[in-house]
Amino acid sequence: MSTWLPTAPCTPRSCVETPAAVRARAVPRAVLRLAAVLLLLLAGIALTPLGPRIPQSMVRRWCRCIVRAAGVRVRFTGAAAPTGGLLLVANHISWLDVPLLAAVRPARMLAKAEVRRWPVVGALAARGGTLFIDRDRLRALPDTVARIAGALRTGAAVAAFPEGSTWCGRAQGTFRRAVFQAALDAGVPVQPVRIGYRAGGATATTVPAYVGEDTLVASVWRVVTARGLVATVEVRDAIRPGSSPDRRSLARSAQPRQTAAPAWAHTALVA
Repeated sequence: MSTWLPTAPCTPRSCVETPAAVRARAVPRAVLRLAAVLLLLLAGIALTPLGPRIPQSMVRRWCRCIVRAAGVRVRFTGAAAPTGGLLLVANHISWLDVPLLAAVRPARMLAKAEVRRWPVVGALAARGGTLFIDRDRLRALPDTVARIAGALRTGAAVAAFPEGSTWCGRAQGTFRRAVFQAALDAGVPVQPVRIGYRAGGATATTVPAYVGEDTLVASVWRVVTARGLVATVEVRDAIRPGSSPDRRSLARSAQPRQTAAPAWAHTALVA
C-alpha cells in the first residue's frame, strides 16, 4: 500500500446518513443552493489570474460564502493562523473541508491527481496553485515532499489532509507522516485543524461525508437538501519548528483527537 494511498473502512451504505425524504417544495431551494455554489466557483475561476493581488481576507470570505451557499453554517474556534510558511493539516470528511480549511488561511492545497479532472473544481484547483500528487507512484514521494518544502520556504501556506482518505466523521484515520517531513525540511510551523459536522444543535452527523464509492454529485445533493447543518472548525495552537524531533512525533502531535461534543464558548458564527 502506498504512503499516499491509505484506505478507510467508511462507505456510504454503512456510515452516511441520508436526509429525510425531500419534499417537492424543498427542491427549488436545493437547486438555488447548487446554482449559488456554481456561480461562486465560476467567479473564483475568473479571478484566479489576479493571483496574489487578491486580499487574503477576500479569499477567506469567498470560501465561507461557498459553504454558506450550500446551506451549511460555520462555527470557528481558536486563534488565527500565523503568517509566513505554514503547513495546515486537518482531518478529512467532506468536499466542504477544502473551502473550510482555506477559510482559516488561504493555502496551496495538496490533492490527488484525479481532482485535476473534476469539472469546474479541477480547473479552479489548478489555477489556484494546487500541488497534485500521483498517489499510485511511490517513487514520486521524495519529489513531492521536496516540492512541498520548496513552497513552504517561499513563505506560502500549504494545506493537506494527512489521513490520505476521507472518513465519515464518527471514525477517523491516522495522520500519514510523509507530508510532515516537508515541514521539518522547510523549518516551518504546523497548524492542526479539527473539522466536524453537526445537525440539530450538538448532534454529530455524517450527511456531508464523501466516502468510499460515493459520488461527488450524490454527496453535494445530500448537503444542499439537508437542513440545519453546521460545520465546526477548531483551529489548534500551531506546533513550532523544532518542537518535534522527527516526522513521526510531529504527525502524532498534529493529529486532532475526536471529542464527544464541541466547545461552543468563544465561538464565532458565520450566518
